[in-house]
Amino acid sequence: MKCILLAAGYATRLYPLTKNKPKSLLKVGGITILEHILKKVEKVDSIDCIYIVSNDRFYNQFARWVEGYTRFKEIKVLNDLTTSNDNRLGAIADIKFAIDSENIEDDILVMAGDNLFDFELKDFETYYRKVGHDCITVHELNSTEDLRRTGVVEIDQNYKVISFEEKPKEPKSNLAVPPFYIYQKNTLNLFGKYISEGNNPDAPGNFIPWLIKYKDVYAFKFKGTRYDIGTIESYEAVQKLFESPN
Repeated sequence: MKCILLAAGYATRLYPLTKNKPKSLLKVGGITILEHILKKVEKVDSIDCIYIVSNDRFYNQFARWVEGYTRFKEIKVLNDLTTSNDNRLGAIADIKFAIDSENIEDDILVMAGDNLFDFELKDFETYYRKVGHDCITVHELNSTEDLRRTGVVEIDQNYKVISFEEKPKEPKSNLAVPPFYIYQKNTLNLFGKYISEGNNPDAPGNFIPWLIKYKDVYAFKFKGTRYDIGTIESYEAVQKLFESPN
């Protein structure tokens, strides 16, 4: 299995903090967001290579950081050659870029490079092996306002995905979908099909409602918390949480 960390965005809502530094390299609790994520990824035994997809502006910063990181798996930084928020490829196009540029022919764990979380990715991978299908993660959110800002999914009694909507005005369930996905090797060619049909290449969740027309997708429901660092306020709140001794 390969891991693709999506870190090619420009995080304009976090300016000025991210004007000259990628969001993934901001520090929380004394270490970078990226290091928090890698510590979780490295616990998944089946993953043998981690790809960090960067833009051109921050590529050198990521490459230098990885060079100084004590790693236990191969880590490669990829440059998608974009230079601003205006010409960014979008998350789904960046997944395709990584697959194509590295000739990936393997199952992939895809994750946003800027989310902190306290569940174990190895539990997600175990669930994926058990169900034998593409998988997403879900957790319960009981605030309608919060649900309107994320992907929301409906599942059946077997946790098979029935519907998915990105940032719905009227959420159909309380199951939010954070950006953690595992795709089978035989799903990888569908990213090209999705983009060639002119579908939205941005938020990674947009791929799911399209994918369920072709393949079964299952949901792994995790217990725990996921922190989406999208604004200066949310970044400051997470910093306080991680700095607290409790």
